[in-house]
Amino acid sequence: MRIYLRLVLPVVLGSYLSSAPAAGETPQPAGPTAAPRVAVLTADQVVQILDQTVDWYRTLGTQQQSASEPSDLLILYANRQTADKVVAVAFEIATANAELLSSEASAAKSAGGVASSAQALTDQQKKLDGQRLALQAEMTSTKAGLAAAEKGGRADLAAKVSELQGELDMVNARKNLLDTMGQFVNESDAKRASASALKAHIDAIAASIPAANVGIAAAQSGSAATPAASSPAPAPVYAGGGTVSDRLGIWDLAANVLRLSRKVSTLEAIDRRTAALEATFLQIRTPPLEQLKALSARSDTLANQADSANGPALKVVRDEFDTLAWLFKQTSAILIPLSKEGVLLEQYRHNLGSWRDASKRQYHDALRALAVRLGTLAALLAILFAGAEVWRRVVLRFAHEPRRRYQLLLLRKITLWTLVVAVVGLTFVTELSSFATFAGLITAGVAVAMQSVLVSIVGYFFLIGKYGVRVGDRVQIGTVSGEVIDLGLVRMHLMELSSQGPLGPTGRVVAFANSIVFQTSGGLFKQIPGVNFAWHETTVSLPAGCNYAAVKDKLLAAVSNVVKDYHEEIVRQTQEIAKTTASSSAGDASPQIQLHFSPAGVEALVRYPVQLQHAAEIDERVSRELLNVTSSCTADATKKLGTVA
Repeated sequence: MRIYLRLVLPVVLGSYLSSAPAAGETPQPAGPTAAPRVAVLTADQVVQILDQTVDWYRTLGTQQQSASEPSDLLILYANRQTADKVVAVAFEIATANAELLSSEASAAKSAGGVASSAQALTDQQKKLDGQRLALQAEMTSTKAGLAAAEKGGRADLAAKVSELQGELDMVNARKNLLDTMGQFVNESDAKRASASALKAHIDAIAASIPAANVGIAAAQSGSAATPAASSPAPAPVYAGGGTVSDRLGIWDLAANVLRLSRKVSTLEAIDRRTAALEATFLQIRTPPLEQLKALSARSDTLANQADSANGPALKVVRDEFDTLAWLFKQTSAILIPLSKEGVLLEQYRHNLGSWRDASKRQYHDALRALAVRLGTLAALLAILFAGAEVWRRVVLRFAHEPRRRYQLLLLRKITLWTLVVAVVGLTFVTELSSFATFAGLITAGVAVAMQSVLVSIVGYFFLIGKYGVRVGDRVQIGTVSGEVIDLGLVRMHLMELSSQGPLGPTGRVVAFANSIVFQTSGGLFKQIPGVNFAWHETTVSLPAGCNYAAVKDKLLAAVSNVVKDYHEEIVRQTQEIAKTTASSSAGDASPQIQLHFSPAGVEALVRYPVQLQHAAEIDERVSRELLNVTSSCTADATKKLGTVA
């Protein structure tokens, strides 16, 4: 494209232009273009700084997530305002530097042959615009004369209008060609295209940051504006109100410690990024300052030259002064925002430092509260286990009866772990009302799902009561008789005893749920604690003709003779029953004989006590003695009948 312009443009200008500048003549630039333009930053550096600033600006979202206290919201609001200003000022700097790049590109157009031709092209375009306006004015006046002319002069005026129209068409054709050539020249300028692309890139980045729009508008208008502060979004509020450190649960305290630790780390990371951005702006503040010093020195030099200059030289000096003034203004538009950036970022870091210090204090307070709560929990658990150990030693020392000792130790275990669960649950829970609701729902669910098990556990405490069951007792449940060999929280096991003949084991073990004590059918029968005897009964038919009174005395003597070996122990146990039950219904422990008549004759009801361990032996001896008495009675009755006969 550059070769095309170098070859074609001079030919076109030589053919169609009549007032092109002579060879070797330097055209005078319009406006401040006589001195070189030096931009502070390149286009890539401007884009890099904007990207870094926008990336830093987005840390406000992280800060908003960390803000949970009223003081945090105040600092977040101040940081948001400061960040908006930082972004706006950064875009002011970028826009001002883009203007310098654009000016530098315009100045570079005057450096070579193509640039000279382009300047001549611009001058010729202005000249053709003037010619076109003059032709249009002349045509308007000629047409007005044609309308007012008499019939004889209209032909000349019409010819004049036609000639002017042809001349205007030629001027328009030349103007179109020059416009096309000017477009080619502008498109072939790499620096101008780069400056335009940079401005478009700045606008695209600004579109993603609302706070940057104010900065761009201020830079374009040439005055610094303060961006409107945006309202901070509401910070998350802790459910239930209040600070976490004021709540009861260790779980919440631990979560609060972790949250505050992450919060402090986040603020430190943001502060490091802010410091890096501040260092970047501080680094790029040096070139514009040096350029302002150079422009000031050049201005002083020109002022000295102006004292001895006159005529055309003064005009050149005036043009250079205008250029220097414009450059000084544009460079100042970069240096002043850079100074503002330093102040704003310093204030931003001060706010972050205050926020970080407050968060560290909250972190230490939360950590201290967690340590106190954990220490309290450990102390309570230590007290509970120490008390349980004391309980155990007291039981082992003073409770000598195995059954009572087992009951007290079991009660100790249940009490200990119930208190441990309660203390741990209340220590970790956040709110007592929530814990009560949760515990109620859990209890209701467990009660429904494990109804039979819970009833059996409750039945266990009824079974081990004052007249309860213990291992070794002989009990009867329904039609099953047996000896208790195990008594658990949920069920008990019996060694089944034979109901026929001697009460010996059948070799089977029967299991019953402890809930049997709440059932109306069956029933549970057992010996009174400390009592190991039972009353047995048997009926004896007496032969007719006997002396029933004498037979009764013989039967009573025979049975008493059998049980006399166990009489003292049975009497002692009978007294124990009377003392334990506070009842006199236990009666005498001696055997009893009752006679009653029946259609078959006279019968004797024999009732006698037996020790359970010797029940079979006693029954056998009693049966043998009763048989001897009845046999003797039968023999006496037969002998008496024979004598009578």
